[in-house]
Amino acid sequence: MRPPAAKGQPTRRLALYRVWGRLGLSAIAAGSTALTLILVGIVTSACSMPRSDRPFAWLRDKEATGSIPAHTRRKEPTESDLAFARNAVSDVLSKGDKDASQHWENPETGARGSVTPLADTYSTDDGRSCRDFLASYVNGETEGWLQGAACRTDHGSWEVKTLRSWRRA
Repeated sequence: MRPPAAKGQPTRRLALYRVWGRLGLSAIAAGSTALTLILVGIVTSACSMPRSDRPFAWLRDKEATGSIPAHTRRKEPTESDLAFARNAVSDVLSKGDKDASQHWENPETGARGSVTPLADTYSTDDGRSCRDFLASYVNGETEGWLQGAACRTDHGSWEVKTLRSWRRA
C-alpha cells in the first residue's frame, strides 16, 4: 500500500492512478483510451451539425462524382404526352403486326417515344380482345417507361384502358 500523499500534493491524481492500476491499465493505456473516447465524440458530433457545416459539404453542389445534379428533376408525362402515346397505341395495334412498334412525338413538349405491343391478344371475362403494351418516354434528360393495356371497342378500334409509369420491381 502506498503512503498517503504529502502536504501540497494532490490526492486526486494518486486516487486516479490507483483506479487505473486496479483495472490493470497503465498510464499510457489510460491516456489512449481517453483519447479514443474524445475522438469518437468529435466524429459522432458531426452528425448533429447543419448540412452546410459538415466536412466536404462543398462537394454536394458539384458534379465531381458524376451524380445527377440537384437541379435536374424527373419530368412526368403530361396529359398531352399521354394523348400522343395513346394514339400510337391505337395505330400499332390496328396494324396487327406481331413485331411492330410505333413512334410518337409531342411537338409542344418535346416528349417522344415508341409503343411496342407485348405478347398476343387475350380475351377478358366479358369477351373483349385486349393486348398489353410497353411505351418508352423521353423528354430532355428524362427517360422512362409506361406500361398499359388496350382493348378493342365495339367499333373495331383500340382503346387504352390502363397507362401508368412502369417501375422495375
